[in-house]
Amino acid sequence: MDSATTPPEGVRDLVVVGAGIIGLAVAWRALEAGLTVTVLDPDPGDGSTHAAAGMLAPATEAEFTEHAALRLHLAGAERWLTFAADLEAATGTGVGLRESGTLTLAYDETDAALLRRVLALHVTHQVDSTEVAVADARRREPLLGPRLAAAAWVAGDHAVDPRAAHGALLRAVAGHPDGVVVPRTAVHLEQRDGRVVGAVDDAEHRHRAGATVVAAGWASAPLLAGVPGVTVPVRPVKGQTLRLQADPSLTPGYVLRGLVQGRPVYVVPRAPATDGPWAGHCELVIGATTEENPDDRRASAGGVYALLRDARVLIPAVDEAALVEVTPRARPATPDNLPLLGPTHVPGLHLATGHHRNGILLAPLTADVVVAGVTGSWFGVDDAGTDPGATLAALRATDPRRFSPSAHDPRTPDGAPG
Repeated sequence: MDSATTPPEGVRDLVVVGAGIIGLAVAWRALEAGLTVTVLDPDPGDGSTHAAAGMLAPATEAEFTEHAALRLHLAGAERWLTFAADLEAATGTGVGLRESGTLTLAYDETDAALLRRVLALHVTHQVDSTEVAVADARRREPLLGPRLAAAAWVAGDHAVDPRAAHGALLRAVAGHPDGVVVPRTAVHLEQRDGRVVGAVDDAEHRHRAGATVVAAGWASAPLLAGVPGVTVPVRPVKGQTLRLQADPSLTPGYVLRGLVQGRPVYVVPRAPATDGPWAGHCELVIGATTEENPDDRRASAGGVYALLRDARVLIPAVDEAALVEVTPRARPATPDNLPLLGPTHVPGLHLATGHHRNGILLAPLTADVVVAGVTGSWFGVDDAGTDPGATLAALRATDPRRFSPSAHDPRTPDGAPG
């Protein structure tokens, strides 16, 4: 990877603050659109991207009162196939996209009742999911545990390897002749005559640009605290994931989502590794903890225990796997659980943050929306989902100015930025 510790000469078209999967997706699509791009991040991909399991799961992540979020997530999932193909073609690197569907499982009758309520929600929104007999679920996945009350099959919920996708994006951006990744922290945004004109890093280098995108996760809020007219109520919500290595014979063939006495848990399998110390083994990612705590990078013993306890209900073979990594990180969350996407009240300043649990899922859609806002080009809402009207309404709900005084929608009715 090529990188620089000093900024390139002259004014760039775009500075992106943050090199997680969101920031790099924006940077890459901006480079493809012909812009010159600088990305600032002292440790690319070490935030929530590093912990993420990579579920592309609009159906199994659906919440009862969050209709805009569901529509946004459906549109995000639809964009992933093209995004992955484009990225793999550009870099020659696989991103671990797994299109095998998801088995959703309920441990007891109370969990089964909640699962059926979720399936009814899917029907309302025309999401493809089907309850199946537990015996049928076992035929599909013989490794399932002995005590399960209900099961459902969600064909359209897939998974990707976030670390592989991030690595490919980093190569695509840093290796582009008009892209540079600077391993520095942005300490404040530079403003002139009411406009954001770039960022200043911790070495006091000025990175000037025509537009600045802040994609720094939960750290976006303190960075933007000194910019008048911008309210960014993004807070850290901590979670932790576990990574295990298992023999392929003890690895499920599908993503497993479960409810165990009301607690959500997931098990995401990867293909066998071809090299390294775990060659021939499959990675399993287990997660679903959520804590209103800061990003202290400290795992809790109780959280690790709870994840293993609940995961082994779904698949007892977890007991035979090697626990090789515990990864606590904080996700960026907003009061309404919707991200902040696009231009702000302040000229030159755009946001791409607040994705909470769905940053991986929404990365391609976020990149297309934000780059359209930066370039003033057309965003094809008709191609963004099976229900363009509902998708446009969901995108309007992500307006970064909704928490600021005198908020108004910068997007025209056809989906293009104003």
